[in-house]
Amino acid sequence: MTLLTSALPNWQPPATEPVGEWADTELPLRTETWLLGKPGHSDNEIERAKELREAVQRAASHRPWQWPKRRTLFFSDPHADADAFVASLLAAGAITLGQNQSKTHSKKKKTSATTTFKLTRAGRRARFIIGGDCLDKGPSNLDLLRSLKYLIDTGGDVKLLAGNHDMRLLVGLRSLDDEPHPLTEHLFVRMSPKAMPLLQEVYEEFVAPRSKAMKGIPEEAECRRRLLPRDSWYTQFPEQAAGLLSEEALEREVERLHKKASHFEKHCNDAGMGMREIYATAKVCQKLFLHPKGEFYWFFDGMKLAHKSGSFLFVHAGLDDSIAALIAEKGIGCLNKLYRKQIRKDLFTFYYGTVANTMRTKYRPVDMPLSDIGVARVHRKGIHAVVHGHRNRLDGQRLMLRQGLLHVEGDTTLDRHSRKKEGLSGIGASVTVIEPSGRVIGISNDYPFAKVFEPEEYLR
Repeated sequence: MTLLTSALPNWQPPATEPVGEWADTELPLRTETWLLGKPGHSDNEIERAKELREAVQRAASHRPWQWPKRRTLFFSDPHADADAFVASLLAAGAITLGQNQSKTHSKKKKTSATTTFKLTRAGRRARFIIGGDCLDKGPSNLDLLRSLKYLIDTGGDVKLLAGNHDMRLLVGLRSLDDEPHPLTEHLFVRMSPKAMPLLQEVYEEFVAPRSKAMKGIPEEAECRRRLLPRDSWYTQFPEQAAGLLSEEALEREVERLHKKASHFEKHCNDAGMGMREIYATAKVCQKLFLHPKGEFYWFFDGMKLAHKSGSFLFVHAGLDDSIAALIAEKGIGCLNKLYRKQIRKDLFTFYYGTVANTMRTKYRPVDMPLSDIGVARVHRKGIHAVVHGHRNRLDGQRLMLRQGLLHVEGDTTLDRHSRKKEGLSGIGASVTVIEPSGRVIGISNDYPFAKVFEPEEYLR
């Protein structure tokens, strides 16, 4: 792996070269000025620089730009690829791997090169923000979680944000414990098929090798009844959710569930599980993720919806006017409290409401709107840029304007399954760096230059 050193002062590369597949991950050696993305903008660089200048100055007219006191490293959407996550940590100069470490995995010790790295001096001083979507797709959900926990245990200052794929698992598992209700009884099936790789990993490690894991599990028909929404759901859900969701959204949701429920058992069988096995696996997942003694309890327990540092707001996807108003009136702390309250007490309101919109908006017409009024509110609150993932890019990070609000898009398609589908080769590696000195740097092995954005250049 080649690291950017000379072009970025004070950059701390790993002291040793990584091993295995990581050695083939090439990162940029040179920098370029980071301009706005082309979609929706002029191809003329002068015009794109002018648009960016106007956005930077508009934000600064409310409050001066503020920068985090510590180097901030943003990683988003690793999607269960532990190797890509570790490669990204290496790209950031935040960790080192010893020469004698290999990528062999021991099921007994549950360790590999993805859980035996060391923080560099720069890594100990940095803040790591994980922008959500740690789960699904694969190939290594559990290894990714263990790599993330190892980063925390080894002393990394980690802020973990909620992504829509992560929350899909949480609401699905919590809905199984509730009495069947038209507003929530479909949430477990709604995970399928994207959650199947995780469920399959849990089954193969925690259920299949242990005969006791199937003890007390009901018969096939009863497990099917507990997992699938009742036939009455398809009429009761639109009735009870009327007024809470638009008619178009209700029709779309019912149609989606018809498809998911009809294919659910096939997806389970394709993953090597019947209804009894999938139910047993779901109960094990509840112990692992929701019980205080579970191995992955820390994952959801320490998760937040949003984090603010300097003039930067970190979320998984984006904002809408109602969230902008809440932030302006009551602050980020109130938003995170509302998120915690809803995931504990009101899964429907959370999953279909404005709080979860921060994890899934793509600023489409079907998404909740962000207007000039919402942008002005967050500008007055001192938020000049939103740093997020969710919208995967094939050529590194991207700068975009949404109603004049600057967005730093940090999802660079890390996981190998998505990379293969998108025609990208090898393991993904990227990091978005926010320097206290006043620079945002986008580094990705899918783009030949490190992209450098310095707002001060547009304020002179």
